[in-house]
Amino acid sequence: MADVKIRNLDDRLHETYRRMAEAAGISLEEQLRRVLEAHVQQERAALVDRLQAGLDRMQEKYGVMEESWPGIRADRDERG
Repeated sequence: MADVKIRNLDDRLHETYRRMAEAAGISLEEQLRRVLEAHVQQERAALVDRLQAGLDRMQEKYGVMEESWPGIRADRDERG
């Protein structure tokens, strides 16, 4: 795992997260870890939403292609 040191962090920001950590009964380090993880999860969810919206637009415009594997399987079975 990586270590990160943040320099010149605003005192108000530090104090805000320190208080949040204290209220949750965890270390400041753990609080910041959770904040970063939550942000990453939100970014991933937003990306999935954008990708799904793009897929939906393409399916609306072009339709949904049928599965190709049944035809391939049938062709292979015919050939033996």
